[in-house]
Formats: sequence, C-alpha cells, structure tokens
Amino acid sequence: MYTIISAENAVKLIRPGDTIGLNVFLSLGHPELLYTALYNRFLNEGQPGELRVFCTAGFGGWNEETYLEPLVNLGAVKTVIASHYNSMPVTKRKVIAGEIEGYCMPLGVMSHMLRGSVEGRKGILSRVGINLYVDPRMEGPAMNEISQEEWVSIREFDGEEYLYYKTPAIDVALIRGSTCDPSGNITFEKECLTADALLMAQAARKNGGKVIVQVERLTHEYSRPRNVVIPGAIVDAVVVDPNQQQTLAFEYNPTLSGDMHVPAAHLNYWGDMIKWKKAPETSTRDIVGALIGARASMELKSGDIINIGIGTPEFVGPAAAKAGLMSQVTMTVESGGIGGLPAPGSHFGAVVGADMFIDMAPLFDFYNGGGLDVCFMGFFQIDMSGSINAHNMEGRFSGIGGFANITYATKKIVFCGSFTAGGLEVAYQDGRVKIEQEGRFPKFTEKLKAVSFSALNAQHMGQKIVYITERCVLELLGDRLVLTEVAEGIDLERDILTHLPGRVEVAETLKTMDFSNLVL
Repeated sequence: MYTIISAENAVKLIRPGDTIGLNVFLSLGHPELLYTALYNRFLNEGQPGELRVFCTAGFGGWNEETYLEPLVNLGAVKTVIASHYNSMPVTKRKVIAGEIEGYCMPLGVMSHMLRGSVEGRKGILSRVGINLYVDPRMEGPAMNEISQEEWVSIREFDGEEYLYYKTPAIDVALIRGSTCDPSGNITFEKECLTADALLMAQAARKNGGKVIVQVERLTHEYSRPRNVVIPGAIVDAVVVDPNQQQTLAFEYNPTLSGDMHVPAAHLNYWGDMIKWKKAPETSTRDIVGALIGARASMELKSGDIINIGIGTPEFVGPAAAKAGLMSQVTMTVESGGIGGLPAPGSHFGAVVGADMFIDMAPLFDFYNGGGLDVCFMGFFQIDMSGSINAHNMEGRFSGIGGFANITYATKKIVFCGSFTAGGLEVAYQDGRVKIEQEGRFPKFTEKLKAVSFSALNAQHMGQKIVYITERCVLELLGDRLVLTEVAEGIDLERDILTHLPGRVEVAETLKTMDFSNLVL
C-alpha cells in the first residue's frame, strides 16, 4: 500500500550502495524535489553513499547545477550506467577522470535489459552492438580502468553471434508522473513522455526494492484504467510537488503533452517557440546545418516512417515541413513519441504535436525489427570504409544513446554532418556554396577513435547508406565509398579530395546537390 510522504522521508528509503533506477530522458522527466532531498540528506548525514545509478537514456540538463549532477559532484555516486553522457557534465568529467565507474551501452539495449530484469532473466541476447565499441572484442562498455564489472559478453546461438547483456538489479526506482488517484495509480497526462516508467517500477518491485513517485497533484477521482501508467499496487511512496516543471524552460507546454493538437502546417511555428525559450546548450541555426537539412530532406518519400537524431539532423524537420512532407511522413523519437515534430536541442526527447506516446521498449522492438524506412543521424568521424564514430571524440564524449539501435536495421540511413569541424565558415548565395574558412579538424579519417556504426554490418543487412555534408554527398556502394553529388560552387579537388585521407571513388556522372527545401 502506497503512502503519501514528504520528499525528505521518501529518500530515507534509499540505503548506502543501492542501485537507483532513474526513468528520465536527458533533461526530461526529472523528480527534482526528490533529488534536492537526497542531496540535502547526503550533505547533512554523509548518507546514503556509494550509490549506483542505472539510467537508460542518461540524466542531466547540460548544467552542473541541475538535476542529479550536484549529488554526483558531492561524491555520493560510485557508478553510473547510461547510454548518453553529454547532458551530464559533472558525471562525464568524473568518469573520464576515473573518479567514478562509468559504463555506456546502447539505449534500446538498456531498455530491453530493464525488461529482462522484470522477467527475472540474468541477461538478454541482442545482435545490436556486434562489431561496435560495446563488443568486448573491441572496447567493451567500460569507460575507464576502474570500471571492471562485466556487463557484456559474447554468446553463440544457432550458429550466430550475439552479445549477452547482463540485466540490472534495481533497488529504488525514482519516477515522475503527473497525478496520483485514490488508489495510488499514477498518470502522466502533463508529461512529455513515459520512457520506461512501468518497467522501472516493475524492475524495482521484482528485486524487492522501493518505488518512489513524484507527482504534481493528488485527485479524489479514480483514473480511467487506460490512462494509468503505473498501478498503485506497486507504488511504495508518493511525493507531491505542486511546482513541478514540465521541461527546463517551460512550466507547461500543451503541445508537448498532447493536450493541444498541432496540425502539420503549424509544426514549425511551435518548434520555433521552443527554440525561443532557450535552455543551456540548445542548437543554433547556421548555414551548414540548413544546407545539410535541405539536401537530406530529399531522401524522404510519402509514407516513410522515420527517426531524426539530435544535432545537425534536427535541420531535416524544418526543411521537410517547407516541402510539405510533414503530413506525408511519420516521425518517431526513441523516447516514445510517434508523429509530430521532434523538439530541438536540450528539449530532445519531447515531441511537438505527437500522435501517440508509447514506452521505449516496444518502440525499440520496432526499430530492431527494421520498422523504420529512413533515419537521419549525425557523426563525428567517417573512415574510408564508411564506418562511423558518432559518440566518442577527445574532449567530447557524448555516449551512444539510441544511435546503435536506430541504425541497426533501418532500411536507409542518412548520416548528416559538416565535412570538416572547428571554425568552418560557409556562405550560400545565388545557389552556390562557398567555403570561406575551412575547419581545422577533418571528419574523414583512416582510423576511428570508436565505432558507433559498422559499414560491414550494413553490407550484411543490405541497408542503403548515404552521407550528406554541406558540400557533397557520398554513398556506400558494396564495400566502397562513392562520391555521387557536389554542391554548386564547390571545387572537387580543392574543397573535397584534398581533405580525404585516401582516394575515394568518384561517380562517372556527378550530380549537383539540390537545396530547394532550404530554410534559413
């Protein structure tokens, strides 16, 4: 039977060494009142310490003072297991420095690991991650030398190799919902997502742990059964925070919860409204991203089900809207949103005008099964075989997030990124692209720092792979990279070939890049 208690009493249920399961997605869904109470308890008592945090998506608000970061900075956390680290500056710094243990595994795999924990399984088998950094024959998921726990191993079944991912044992689930009814049932009507709230609660329950839920309000009315996300029967404690904010920047935005229907013609307007309310490290519109987004949008066709990644791929949405494609394609976001327009920057994971919100685990089932027609992903590096590093550069470890699952079986993958980085300046006028200042760092390399996407895997899966930059387009044809398009105004030798670590095959007939859908 659940009890309604203060945040201070709720965090007393957490013991030293507990594994805390966070049902958050980057900056979304955080039970901030519980974080504050936990921080104050540790500050005053030095307890509970040696905590382990299991968070499928990763937590943080791109700021050292937000969410769980102050508690990590205080020294209460011993281990972090997550897929995405870029929004957690303190955690990332401590892990890279070897001060705390850190493990990074694909988001969809971690979601399914959580489901395996609910089922009482010791581990799950997955093809996702084979030949990627998480494969123990390459790097494995450990991020530093003190991280010695074996989360991933190799198994063979029916003549095929799989990665075996160990399931977590959750001691305390910290979850945020909207409303608690008289039976303790939790609904999420004002939230941007449910992520894996039910699985997280069930995993804690299965492990004999505690389920603590923060909500904005209590109600005397019983919830409609189909609206309940977490049944009161598995809730131990409810904490009420009437000042709960929906996102970093908004107290409440009805287009992100589904309370306001947004027609396709209005999506860009509402997307821009979110950008005006800037949170830390939101994306900025620039000519490079706009050019890439315009050309990438040409890869869409009516009826496609798609996924658009964070960063440069975000420019695809506005370009597709300009072309009138938004009503003809269905966007999905790995946080669970289907339909609508992915919210940009630090709001990533939220969806403007979604048709449906589902939990992450079943959405990743869909991704792993090849349900996506097209996905648009960013990158740090490309090697000359066409493999990609999208998660780990010197001083810029972001984590894999949903990247590995999304690219695993999608029919067509469009990688979107600038040709070089670090000071690149580009002008666009009268249909011509001019490189005014070349970037200091090449994106094309002989050897990747880490492998996020394997060209060899793509060949075996029969996927179509396209690489789009502001100046040219390449395709993976068989086992080779082929340059197929060049932007008007770009010199093939000076602006492209001289910046490659080896010769690339040039198509007999080079096409001119089409920027018709450009949005500036």
